[in-house]
Amino acid sequence: MFCNQCEQTAKGTGCTVIGVCGKKPEVAALQDLLLHAVKGMSLYANEGRRVGVIDQEVNALTCEAVFSTLTNVNFDPKRLQVLINTCAELTAKLKEKVAQAGGKINFTDPAANFVPTSDLESLVKQGELVGIINDHDADPDIQSLQQIMVYGIKGVAAYADHAHILGQEDDKVYAFIHEGLAALANKELNLNDWIALVLKCGEINLRVMELLDAANTGTYGHPVPTTVPLGHKKGKCILISGHDLKDLEELLKQTEGKGIYVYTHGEMLPTHGYPQLKKYGHFYGHFGTAWQNQKKEFAEFPGAILMTTNCIQEPQKSYADNIFTTGLVAWPGVQHVKNGDFGPVIEKALAMPGFESDEDKGSVMVGFARNTVLSVADKVIAGVKSGAIKHFFLVGGCDGAKSGRSYYADFVEKAPKDTVILTLACGKFRFFDKQLGDIGGIPRLLDIGQCNDAYSAIQIAVALANAFGCGVNDLPLSLIISWYEQKAVAILLTLLHLGIKNIRLGPSLPAFVSPNVLDVLVKNFDIKTITTPEEDLAAILK
Repeated sequence: MFCNQCEQTAKGTGCTVIGVCGKKPEVAALQDLLLHAVKGMSLYANEGRRVGVIDQEVNALTCEAVFSTLTNVNFDPKRLQVLINTCAELTAKLKEKVAQAGGKINFTDPAANFVPTSDLESLVKQGELVGIINDHDADPDIQSLQQIMVYGIKGVAAYADHAHILGQEDDKVYAFIHEGLAALANKELNLNDWIALVLKCGEINLRVMELLDAANTGTYGHPVPTTVPLGHKKGKCILISGHDLKDLEELLKQTEGKGIYVYTHGEMLPTHGYPQLKKYGHFYGHFGTAWQNQKKEFAEFPGAILMTTNCIQEPQKSYADNIFTTGLVAWPGVQHVKNGDFGPVIEKALAMPGFESDEDKGSVMVGFARNTVLSVADKVIAGVKSGAIKHFFLVGGCDGAKSGRSYYADFVEKAPKDTVILTLACGKFRFFDKQLGDIGGIPRLLDIGQCNDAYSAIQIAVALANAFGCGVNDLPLSLIISWYEQKAVAILLTLLHLGIKNIRLGPSLPAFVSPNVLDVLVKNFDIKTITTPEEDLAAILK
């Protein structure tokens, strides 16, 4: 196996024996094969659009399949086998439609003519012969850009799947995913062509984040400032982790009146701010921190656990019988619940002891998405003009297990008291419970939401720039970003598409960025690696 798509990849170069995430070689091979199959389907889908053939089933499966290869999503060989076979079946049907419409179908790339074997063992062997980059004679910088684009597309596909679940989609998103994956078969594209595709990936991700924002706020209302308890109530309980708001809503509906409290974990924390979710009286508080701590935290939770979207780690024996997956998430041996039917999760929660007593562990505030922040924009602007607010820091992104990630908590703690910290995604769990006070009634720590809510952060920055009559790069705003997986790659590409400069990225740079490509990013966007909080603060605020 070879996988270098996450920040914690082995030795900073690539996992070759087993994934740091727990991915086994056979799973890695099947994920590579699934991407290979989607690449073949993309060749026909891309050509199909040219002759007026657009297949909605193909669009949906494309995102589901690509999302399934994202870090910490699907570790189940049998589930991957189903996706591979479904992809091959839809490709055959699409090929016929394209031929009938007069489109080209004589593609020579092996992915276009892929036929899966019938048994899992030989399917794994097929996967071992392919990879996302199968032209190993290509220029290393082109290979690097191809990987950047593919990993960005994984993030785009994840966000598109979230939005699609809530009824928001745009064919231009699917069209780009197909265009980008089909481009992997085109050996005539040069370095500039690939740079353009990488930046287009960022442009498309901006659109898909806009769709997801519309889906979430249109369904559940705009988040409002909300106090979330970190303790618990006596009684039966369910813990929900991941990102999916619809799964949470269905769980809240199905547990209503059953004497079960629902708690969030990880990236689900910001959901407490949505009016249509917080109305449920048994939606109580938040338990634990970020995804990488789940093995310890889940073992301490006395109820059922539901994993939605990405973030699952190998379940420990202590809670293996209490954890469930749904959607695209899968782990071998873990019970999977489908179609929003959470009956088995509820039954398990009722059979478990739950919390024996109430406990107060303090609270945190969420709900500072764009509507909330912009509603007090006059106070923010006045604070900047008076000198009360000297600088804004967006400190956010993915969390991970590396010790170097303590940088982000240290940075926030050392930031001067006349600065405001905006944060989003699970990186905030390094400092989310810090009491930083306020500036003129405006909290110094503002939780914008999930990584899925990056659109809100962008809109806040654009609105402030408009208010001050300057560009975003001219604002007293600095981006201190942590990355781990492919959603973060997509967001970074969006920032580059928007021309945002001076981003500090860490805790280490992606293994798939070649020295020459890195040089381009440094020269054109002034991307920097983090150093120490003291040095970076001094450089920013000088």
